[in-house]
Amino acid sequence: MQIEIRVIPGASKNMIKEDDGIMRIYLTTAPVDGKANQALVKFLAKHYNVSKSSIGIIKGEKSRNKIIKIDIS
Repeated sequence: MQIEIRVIPGASKNMIKEDDGIMRIYLTTAPVDGKANQALVKFLAKHYNVSKSSIGIIKGEKSRNKIIKIDIS
């Protein structure tokens, strides 16, 4: 499964909102040294109840707009 998301780092709490068909993921982690991407993978793994290794960032490693691949087995 692939999803298109927009990450908002530095939020007051971790949460997911969907506005106009765009999934926005708010993370408390700052976008420094890839820590926000690590927090994103951990958050999505918990949300979809899969392992962290089942989630990969296909596009947007250094962007707020990302395409994520989730292997649900």
